[in-house]
Amino acid sequence: MLRIAVQSKGRLYEDTMNLLKEADIKVSESKRTLLVQSTNFPLEVLFLRDDDIPQSVASGVADIGVVGENEFEERQEDAHIIRPLGFSKCRLSLAIPKTIDYTGISWFNGKKIATSYPGILRRFMNKNNIQADIHVITGSVEISPGIGLADAIFDIVSSGSTLIHNNLKEVEVVMKSEAVLIGNWKMDDEKRKILNELLFRFEAVQIARDKKYVMMNAPKDKVADIIKVLPGIKSPTIIPLSDPEWCAIHTVLDEARFWEIIGKLKELGAQGILVSPIEKMIL
Repeated sequence: MLRIAVQSKGRLYEDTMNLLKEADIKVSESKRTLLVQSTNFPLEVLFLRDDDIPQSVASGVADIGVVGENEFEERQEDAHIIRPLGFSKCRLSLAIPKTIDYTGISWFNGKKIATSYPGILRRFMNKNNIQADIHVITGSVEISPGIGLADAIFDIVSSGSTLIHNNLKEVEVVMKSEAVLIGNWKMDDEKRKILNELLFRFEAVQIARDKKYVMMNAPKDKVADIIKVLPGIKSPTIIPLSDPEWCAIHTVLDEARFWEIIGKLKELGAQGILVSPIEKMIL
């Protein structure tokens, strides 16, 4: 049985539980239970506070865990990152009141900075030879300059709306972060086998994200031109139709370039274009 530590609430909890669901791992989402076992996979989920997850994995209380890369970097526990998971993306940034004229990183010399991530901030300041007073706050860091508690803040930024609401501006991005799967160094062979199966399922889900399965009919004399604009996984599938002058083409497209490519396909004579979401993809 493999044990995974998962944040007990919040955005990371929701994203992690969705990933397990997409990987067809059935787990009860009751928030009143600390430890829940999957009904169809040798996995049990341990619900913890996010800042407890790195230590729980490093100590062997959990074999693996899902945590923000920022939290893992802050705690500096003896575990390792197995793979990034591609969700819960954010950045850790320095921000100052928007009325201040920012002159560069040296501005922070002698300033008081409020943060919930003193370890990351201290290492960044030491690397840049900046002497600053780091004031540790566990919540509502963004209000610190407004009430005179600090000159600047170092905090998580997603959309930036919280900074704007508190009359702050982002001036230095210290690190980018996303959810990562971390692991204990000393898992036995049986647990590693289960982990490999779990990673296989996660990868199939991740590869399929933001991709569409596209089917179309096209004139045979335009197939070569159409293939040139299709960034397929390997090459598109071409199927003959009852009309000898036409064929069907099946391929996979990234959603980010979808409309751009669809427009080109129409210009080349593609018709009856059908688009479907992809749940899993195994390469």
